[in-house]
Amino acid sequence: MPEKYKPTLYASYISFAVQAINNNLTPLFFVIFHEEFGLSFEMLGRLVLVNFGTQLAVDILSIRYADRIGYRTLAVAAHVLCTVGLASLGILPLLMANTNLALIIAVFLSAIGGGIIDIVGSPIVESLPTDGKAANMSLLHSFYCWGQMTVVVVTTLLIWLFGRGIWNYIPIMWALIPLYNAFKFARVPILPLVPDGKTMPVSELLRSPVFFLALLLMMSAGSSEITMSQWSSLFAETGLGVPKVVGDLVGPALFALFMAIGRTFYGVRGDKINLQTALQACSLLCIVCYGLAVFANAPLLALLGAALCGVSVSLMWPGTLSLSAAKFPRGGTAMFAFLAIFGDIGASVGPWLTGVISDWSQSSALIQQWGTARGLRLEQIGLRAGLLLGMVFPVLMLVGVTAMKKGAKQPVNQAGLEVSH
Repeated sequence: MPEKYKPTLYASYISFAVQAINNNLTPLFFVIFHEEFGLSFEMLGRLVLVNFGTQLAVDILSIRYADRIGYRTLAVAAHVLCTVGLASLGILPLLMANTNLALIIAVFLSAIGGGIIDIVGSPIVESLPTDGKAANMSLLHSFYCWGQMTVVVVTTLLIWLFGRGIWNYIPIMWALIPLYNAFKFARVPILPLVPDGKTMPVSELLRSPVFFLALLLMMSAGSSEITMSQWSSLFAETGLGVPKVVGDLVGPALFALFMAIGRTFYGVRGDKINLQTALQACSLLCIVCYGLAVFANAPLLALLGAALCGVSVSLMWPGTLSLSAAKFPRGGTAMFAFLAIFGDIGASVGPWLTGVISDWSQSSALIQQWGTARGLRLEQIGLRAGLLLGMVFPVLMLVGVTAMKKGAKQPVNQAGLEVSH
């Protein structure tokens, strides 16, 4: 890669770390919000729904407006919004009587910025003059994981050292990172993803059955990853009865570490690995990990399942992006936007449904009977029932990847349409 484009690459890396802060900081405060502000599990799940639902809305709007506005303007605006949203997370709950509304506003602002990063981050890196696109995409997304692990470890240790009373200062501290990166994106060189006039029309994309299969994969990837990621801290603390510092470090932090290792490994060695076969293996491992988290009687074994889920989902999101970019080289920003939309649908609905099922199952006599036989408390029963639902998504991922792999034997054109003989 030419030297002048390396600052662009580094700024993109930081942007994915910013996205990790957006998506993973608020869930670390779930226990605090639950115990001190009285938010129910459904309300906590609603914050996740607002986050990814807002990102979904931004993804939809970007199909029409992203190329008109330009990558640079969008990247700078995204980081400014993330800065304001994170700072608001620490400030608004102290100023507003309705704490739930204050949290929703803060999450909403951050989510707009996060949605824009979701759209422009991958295309900016994909456009850079370098070989090994799939490996580079995986390495880019590994910075989301390293960012996730960092925010979990640092935030958890700060609360452990100084107490819960300082929680509202922590988002303000993290807001400094997107503020810095906003100035970086204002100066770095940025290339177009597809030359003017060469982009595939959206109508052509939407005629391709292969593209719809890719959308299913993105939805499954988003649900598989974010469901376990968002609920692992609360699952460890209330579902397994371990202290918060242990729950955060062994749950979300190890989840992020294993996901980072998986993406970094593929980023370095990916040219020697068949991506579709790797995605099949990851899907199978993910099913096993969800099963361990739900059915294992030993708390440490259940925590291990939640943590190892990180490596199982590591390739799902970037791998689907790479498969799609290879099959639709002229897909442009619209293709990445559609993929992000369905990824965010999965990331929104999966954790929210987990919260809904967790609340509902605590009033189900049948599920209570199952949990009581295993010596589980009511909250433990609910959270395990919610995560059981999450197992559906890696199953869908496995089915979708297998179908795409079989379909690859049939020649397709650049629109993903089968070529007749």
